[in-house]
Amino acid sequence: MADFKVTSNSFKDGDYLGADFVLSADYGFGCAGGNQSPHLAWGEPPAGTQSFAVQCFDPDAPTGSGFWHWVVVNIPGDVRELPLGAGSTAPGGMPAGALQVRTDFGQPGYGGPCPPEGDHPHRYFFNVYAVGAKELPVTADTAAAVVGFQLHFNALAKASIMGLYKR
Repeated sequence: MADFKVTSNSFKDGDYLGADFVLSADYGFGCAGGNQSPHLAWGEPPAGTQSFAVQCFDPDAPTGSGFWHWVVVNIPGDVRELPLGAGSTAPGGMPAGALQVRTDFGQPGYGGPCPPEGDHPHRYFFNVYAVGAKELPVTADTAAAVVGFQLHFNALAKASIMGLYKR
């Protein structure tokens, strides 16, 4: 299980995220980034892994409960990376069978960082879970917290990489 780590060609653990990954102006939160999900890759998972899940979570959001920026489940067990921009809702970005689930923006797909102006740097945790089930019993409209509940009972391992952003 020591090989189950997540890396990225887009940023290094603990680095600031570039403008390509920041929320776009389309969302109306005052940011003007490219809103591209970063590349993520992970190593060999533990035995029994049947699928993967990916989340991007900001625990520093001023909501009282953090903010879910990206939630993907049912990534096939033979997949070891998501390419740059896979979080788009355009067809073909995700591996066959993978399901993007509703984020705190109210819809599936990646939504980049956009913390309040002048706030401290926020942490964005990109978590990859090795899941012991082929599919989680969720839909594209399932709340991120419910996905987290399912992962609590089905995850065999978790690997994380963290990016920072401040404006």
